[in-house]
Amino acid sequence: MGVPAHFFIGMGKTIERDRIRQVATQVIESLGYELVECELKGGGKHSVLRVFIDKPGGVTHRDCGLVSEQLGTVLDVEDLIPFSYTLEVSSPGLDRKLVKDSDYTRFEGKLVKVQTRIPLQNQKTFKGRLRGLLGGNVQLELAKGGVMEIPLEVIQESRLEFDWAEEKARHKGE
Repeated sequence: MGVPAHFFIGMGKTIERDRIRQVATQVIESLGYELVECELKGGGKHSVLRVFIDKPGGVTHRDCGLVSEQLGTVLDVEDLIPFSYTLEVSSPGLDRKLVKDSDYTRFEGKLVKVQTRIPLQNQKTFKGRLRGLLGGNVQLELAKGGVMEIPLEVIQESRLEFDWAEEKARHKGE
């Protein structure tokens, strides 16, 4: 096991990022949600802990309120953040980040935008329909045809793209 990741804040205060994520995951999953992302910005008076949650069918304002109340209480009791902060809980939005390997399977068939750290075929941004994950490579069906294999280790960020054609088709019969 490696050295725990920390946020280093001025005046000798250290925050264990992994422990905050672990506590957030436990609380959020116990309530029936998925932790998509957890980030702490700033240090001191203007710090913000942003937590993005999801569940099948999407997240409501009420869901965010429930998670905020429960997670805020546990974080206060655990005293993992030694200064005042604002806790923000929200849905990941229509352009949700794909963070875990399982996201590439869960959202198979959806439109995605993938940005790589290094150029592949002379470009760093790819858009297409997600065809899953195979052998550590994201399978992406490109609009111009063909399937691009993008190794997970070179991906900087992947996000869902809103699919206007799919949305029109869903509402056509209404």
